[in-house]
Amino acid sequence: MYCAFNAAWRPARVAGCMAAFAACTAISLAHAADAPHHYGAAHHHTHTTTSAPKPSVSAGERIAGERITVIGTSHVPATLRPAGQTTYSASRESFAGHVGQSVADMVVTIPGVSFVAGNGPRDVVVSVRGSGDRQAYGMKNIQVLEDGFPMTQPDGTARSDLIDPHAYDGVDVFQGPASTVFGNYAINGAINFRTRRGADIHGLEVGSDFGSFGMVNNYATLGLSGRKYDLVIFGSDVRGNGFIANSGYQTSTENLRLRVNLTPSDRLIVKFVNNITDTHLPVRLSLAQYTINPFQSGCADASHAAAGCATVSLLSNGSYGARVATSPQAAGLGRFDRRTVAGVRWEHDINASTTVRTQFTYDQRHIDQPTSPYAYTGPYDSYAASSEVTNTAHPGRMTLNSSGGISFDDLDGLSNVYNVAPGGHARQGALTQSSWSHQWNAGLHFQEDLQFARAWHLVVGLGGTYSGLEAQETLLTNSASGSTRRLVAADRHFFNLAPEAALTYAPSRNWTLHTRVGTAYATPTTSNLFITPQGTYGNNTRLKSETSLGFDLGAEWHPSSTINIQATGFYEFYRNELVSQSAGVNTVGAYTFNAPASQHRGVEVGATWTPLPRALSGARVMLSYTYDNQIYTRYTEVLSNSTMSRALDRSGNSIPGVIPHFLNARLLYDQPSGPLQGLGGYAEVTWRGDYWLDNANLLKAPGYALLNLELHYDPPARFGWIRHLHGFFEIQNVANQTYIAGATNITDVLASNGHNAGAAVLATRTGSIYAGSPRAFYGGVKVRF
Repeated sequence: MYCAFNAAWRPARVAGCMAAFAACTAISLAHAADAPHHYGAAHHHTHTTTSAPKPSVSAGERIAGERITVIGTSHVPATLRPAGQTTYSASRESFAGHVGQSVADMVVTIPGVSFVAGNGPRDVVVSVRGSGDRQAYGMKNIQVLEDGFPMTQPDGTARSDLIDPHAYDGVDVFQGPASTVFGNYAINGAINFRTRRGADIHGLEVGSDFGSFGMVNNYATLGLSGRKYDLVIFGSDVRGNGFIANSGYQTSTENLRLRVNLTPSDRLIVKFVNNITDTHLPVRLSLAQYTINPFQSGCADASHAAAGCATVSLLSNGSYGARVATSPQAAGLGRFDRRTVAGVRWEHDINASTTVRTQFTYDQRHIDQPTSPYAYTGPYDSYAASSEVTNTAHPGRMTLNSSGGISFDDLDGLSNVYNVAPGGHARQGALTQSSWSHQWNAGLHFQEDLQFARAWHLVVGLGGTYSGLEAQETLLTNSASGSTRRLVAADRHFFNLAPEAALTYAPSRNWTLHTRVGTAYATPTTSNLFITPQGTYGNNTRLKSETSLGFDLGAEWHPSSTINIQATGFYEFYRNELVSQSAGVNTVGAYTFNAPASQHRGVEVGATWTPLPRALSGARVMLSYTYDNQIYTRYTEVLSNSTMSRALDRSGNSIPGVIPHFLNARLLYDQPSGPLQGLGGYAEVTWRGDYWLDNANLLKAPGYALLNLELHYDPPARFGWIRHLHGFFEIQNVANQTYIAGATNITDVLASNGHNAGAAVLATRTGSIYAGSPRAFYGGVKVRF
């Protein structure tokens, strides 16, 4: 279930006082936030929600279909509820009752959000208005938080491996340019994941999900609460064989959140997340290979491989000279990554109107990734400190909510890249690249939310970040006569500002209209600075920051108690947009370039409908649709072959990798009473349109439509101890469609005649495509103690 609303009207209110802000300028702000249920309700907020069909949500967790008007005040941090921002949310009711393999299961019903497969079973690339559609891994161009603590490191990298949906109460997606509040890399928005409360669990929940391709997920959640504390501890272990050859995996996750009321005016929140991902990894295919052999069957032995198999080209001696084609299995490709995040936040109420929040987060990411002919290793240690003050004042008959704060984050990275040598188990060959990097961001922001009349809110704000990137890369070239070294250094500094303004008008309980002008920015990362257009290590240090100016116009309409419709149109103008593309599977990485000018425009629509509230009160329809059209308005690409170079104008072309159409529709039913009370299910259709894979717009990834079915049982309270059980069964991809789950952009080819090579040539370019899952069956049981 999702709900869309403008932040000026949400139950969590942004408030702050710039006078008090001056007292805490020695500490930083960017990500001070907490789960919304720790705060009071917003004044004059109207919000409609409908009970969802998911059986795993107890009656106490469900909200009956009704409109609720709540009046009061609160001081919620801006990073949790940015005033004026277009926001959609998904609650636990929409994802808690089924298999919940990855973050994709949490966000599939949210308008404006899409996702593609990354490198691993839970490395889903989540996109807000196309932010990460053209990425190979992680979540880029958005800021990611969990319970208000930053999960995006200072270089803009966040990964969804940490996320097991069973641990969460919901997710809020703040859409559009969002750097005013969230700072660097919030070019397309921000996401805040909310874990469950101990008060909602009151004991222990233990469950297991299992199904096709050897998937088993065992998980447990402990929730305790008292007058002065709330504790939730979650742990899970998931493993499986994967549906593509060489994609077996095991992932463990631990998650903790503790809130302690130290005094009536002081609260302490502690956060801890730990994740270990151990997965084999297939290589990405060309479109031609995918068409022949999407799941890479019969590919273990490269010398006797079936048609359509993908290989990597390894140096025979691991250092220089001749290369040999090797299968991913024989090479031992995979990922072994560890991520640990620990944070603490102190909240102090200065008085009834003013609250100060100060928090510190330590984040360590350690990677060991033989994912291609090269193995990437190294630690990335970072910390983030922030402080924010919020205040509510009442000048005249108006209400003014103010917030302001400062932030500082810092990342130190050490990276070594080795050749993968033949012999299996990702045997380490010669060192080919070594680098160190240091990136930091210092930010400041303020925001004013003025309710100047009963139905009107005006929001203005300004944020800025000063960023520093320092890095040095050592390139090693090995030969029979020895090894040579070459240094490439970067020392870049950026300063960016992001003003914003928004206006909200709610003429009645049935209508809310809002418009917003927002800006955002994202600096290059140190990893962008050292990969050339050929996909080799080298100098790419002249990249510029990308910036955006976006306009939103939206409405929420309740024509009746059974219908809720939300729609937002957006038009965003980008300068120096950072776009990446792959030069092939045997290269060291994706090349990043600046497109001087581009535009993103589209529409987000969400709707819920109870068609027969009296005859079939348990039946509901949910719909979310996103149209996202992104084009280059000024960009000239230079391509070269062995004899010439040509400058080719891409102006007016679609930006590759962006999915233009994304639709999810669910028909749900839950039996509300009688002998079959608690029995329910849904039929779901997910449709994606086709999209371009190259800048010349010559080759497309085909679209697809999937049908999923789910059946669940949540026994009613009158059944005694049996009510603590929950079970489900579902079929995904009922029609057994073969489809592309993720495809990275590919580099165009300059033919011998000086023109773009055609689609037939591009279809042989490797390093792009992962197939999606064939028909799969899943079931699960859960018991509450």
